[in-house]
Amino acid sequence: MNPPQSPVTVADRVVASLYRRAESIAAKVIAPRSPAQDLTPVIDRLLTSRLTGFPIMLLTLGAVLWVTVVGANYPSQVLGRLLFDLQGWLSGAMTAAGAPAWLHGVLVSGVYRTLAWVVSVMLPPMAIFFPCFTLLEDLGYLPRVAFNLDAAFKWAGACGKQSLTMSMGFGCNAAGVIACRIIDSPRERLIAILTNNFVICNGRFPTLIALSTVFVSQVVQTTIGAGAAAALVVVGIVLTGIVMTFGVSWLLSRTLLRGVPSFYTLELPPFRWPQVGRVLIRSVIDRTVFVLLRAVAVAAPAGALVWVLGNTVIEGHSVIAHLAGWLGPLGRLMGLDGFVLVAFILGLPANEIVLPILVMSYLGSGMMVEMDSLESLGILLAAHGWSWATALSYMLFSLLHWPCATTLLTVWKETRSSRWTFAAAAIPTAVAVIVCTFVAGLVRLTGNA
Repeated sequence: MNPPQSPVTVADRVVASLYRRAESIAAKVIAPRSPAQDLTPVIDRLLTSRLTGFPIMLLTLGAVLWVTVVGANYPSQVLGRLLFDLQGWLSGAMTAAGAPAWLHGVLVSGVYRTLAWVVSVMLPPMAIFFPCFTLLEDLGYLPRVAFNLDAAFKWAGACGKQSLTMSMGFGCNAAGVIACRIIDSPRERLIAILTNNFVICNGRFPTLIALSTVFVSQVVQTTIGAGAAAALVVVGIVLTGIVMTFGVSWLLSRTLLRGVPSFYTLELPPFRWPQVGRVLIRSVIDRTVFVLLRAVAVAAPAGALVWVLGNTVIEGHSVIAHLAGWLGPLGRLMGLDGFVLVAFILGLPANEIVLPILVMSYLGSGMMVEMDSLESLGILLAAHGWSWATALSYMLFSLLHWPCATTLLTVWKETRSSRWTFAAAAIPTAVAVIVCTFVAGLVRLTGNA
């Protein structure tokens, strides 16, 4: 007597039978396939093969990031000069109007400089990266990425659909958390929610690209070029986040959220030529403008707050300096400093404003320097003891630390649990501290800082 078939095998056979029947009916009523349609199976075998699928994924990601790094540098410089030139006019107008010094400081040195930095540094990379990402999405490539990652999620004890929610996280982690609704199992849905933050969102990409261009790429730029090196570094950070997603998912599925992974059937849509006009409008309005307006909305009050904290002096030091002093030992252990940790704490509303807050905090007056280029940013950070190792620790902490306030609020709305919302913040923070401490210790041990 033959042993009974497993539910997975039965389900697969049922689905295969349905598809064969559907193909039989379609062949009778649908016109013959075009040559381009006949190429789809051939392309799919190439993109989803165990031998070629993952290298193509990495090359595609690297190419998109390289185009972003190289293409965003000059527009960022031009936009920065324009915005900071306008500051002189704004400052003169406030002086002519008789505005008090504190109001001038809050609005010009705090709010306006922060907004100018956010716009000049973030807008060019987003205006390039988002259309490229949306073109891949419209082309039909992202479902192939999900297909390639399905087996890895099964190994981690999670659902293969998490690969789709992870892809959504590249746009916004809050959107990625909402996308977890497609996962039927409550256990696997929680795993996807708790690990979505390890995917780099829109708000973190521009800062990572900037720092990799300024610092880390210096290590290898003599061999492959600065732009390619910066893209390679960001690819490495992205892959680190994906590895952490698998690792933490595996750990959760064997501790807090034990269970057997479910299965699902993923239908690969046919390839199609992207509608370039619609893609550009969608990526510019729905993603670039949305993220930029969100960053501006939180950067304005944050700039004012940081200026106040930087100019409120207690016992000869600003409030920010006191906070940085208290957090200094932990920051140095992680290869950073206290000012970086303060910037991340004050940047809880949105990841986009962490680096602008840090720049303002480094200046004793709490006023942002005129960041008209990435070179200016590098000079400022180097003056405060930064090296490529510091930039690497910063990027790792930015990748792994707690979610932004919007994402945490979304987690609470999706789970209706304070416990799981706290876990969504505590788990990545613990991972970030451990990883940064390990990397910093390794750098100090090898003497390569």
